Amino acid sequence: MVKRWRQLTVWLHILTSVGWMAQAMTLCVLLAVGLAADELPVRDAATSMAHAVDGRLVGPMADASAFTGIMLAAATPWGFFRHWWVLIKFTVTLVQLYLGIFLLSPALTDSVTIGPSLTQVVGTALMASAIAFQGWLSVAKPWGTVRGRRRTPAGTGPRWVFVAAVLGGLADLALALVIGHPLPLLSLMLLAVGLLRRPRWAGSRRTRPAGV
Repeated sequence: MVKRWRQLTVWLHILTSVGWMAQAMTLCVLLAVGLAADELPVRDAATSMAHAVDGRLVGPMADASAFTGIMLAAATPWGFFRHWWVLIKFTVTLVQLYLGIFLLSPALTDSVTIGPSLTQVVGTALMASAIAFQGWLSVAKPWGTVRGRRRTPAGTGPRWVFVAAVLGGLADLALALVIGHPLPLLSLMLLAVGLLRRPRWAGSRRTRPAGV
């Protein structure tokens, strides 16, 4: 059952990551249409749709992708700092979340009234490209292990960690669709519990890493 729930967590991580990338591309197209529009109704319609997509899809998908990815790193032998590909994915995810929450979303809110900018079009294109790069990292797993890290045994987390990752991620996605904007309170609480409990199983037994 641990393996099955771990696979479901990987599935949800892939699903939300692809969704995040696809919706970022949608934002890019909508903002480009709004920027190029000569007629005010077309511009307003494009930017309003971009704002709605960001709140109901991009933000929730980004949160769920990050949540499941971090839970997988915490609960599998891959860890956070053992392998370069995981470390780079983790870093890129944190940067993207910061830029999306504190820069892109407020700018999209403003664009509903003042129109989109070229910076927003380029930014959403770069977001989609960064997620595609992270997908390549997950498949290729390049560059080996991080030198200087201790070669200690790494264990796999218990079943409840993966159950929480799947159910918590789906619950926050459903909530965001209902209220119209991301509110990952459950994911954040489960993530905190998982990270606090991680030392109990991190060195419990040596296992073969499961793909993330």
